[in-house]
Amino acid sequence: MASDIHEADGPVDVSVVVPARNEADYLRGTLASLAGLDTDYEYEVLVVDGDSSDATPAIAREYGATVLEGPGTSIAAGRNYGARRASGDWLAFVDADTRVRADYLTELLGYAEATGLAAASSRCRIAGPRRAKIMEATINYVFPRLERPILPGFNLLVHRSAFEDAGGFPDVPNEDTAFSRRLGRRYPTGYCPEVLVESSGRRIEAQGLTGTLVHYLRLDRERLRASRARRGGA
Repeated sequence: MASDIHEADGPVDVSVVVPARNEADYLRGTLASLAGLDTDYEYEVLVVDGDSSDATPAIAREYGATVLEGPGTSIAAGRNYGARRASGDWLAFVDADTRVRADYLTELLGYAEATGLAAASSRCRIAGPRRAKIMEATINYVFPRLERPILPGFNLLVHRSAFEDAGGFPDVPNEDTAFSRRLGRRYPTGYCPEVLVESSGRRIEAQGLTGTLVHYLRLDRERLRASRARRGGA
């Protein structure tokens, strides 16, 4: 029997937005993990259904999540739609194949507040073949060291005001990378060093994160070279 997701007793601290289209095979695990959160923060869970033809909406209701009929055009559109309907001061974006650990909100939001960040992600575990483990290492040890850290859309906490100021997720390929770079130009962002989520590696290659990483590493390397050249010429 499914455990109902926690219902906030008062003002909502965090709105967890889960975009989902035909995710019946994965969504139960995600929602069960959200129902099992151990936190003093008040939170709500919004599942944005992208015109699913399977049991996705029924499963979301089974777990007590709020189901929103989203546009179904892209994951960026789904996330943005959920954000518009959310009531929390903070927005947590989690994909339908991502499971959070019981201390997810306590650790990630606590870290963001303690360090003055407008947005944060955390280290993760990614299930799958060797390529997925390479991507896991990249997210955990390379993304945080970029001048503007890339915050993966499957594990992203951001203050509502910063999210709105940055214009939400752009409807482009690698929307989370584009959003991270735009947000990082205006606000401090970073990574909690704890492993707080576990996710499927099924979309890593399709999302093109590796190619995007190479592109931004090249840009950051050129930035560092230019900075050293300026110091050397001073």
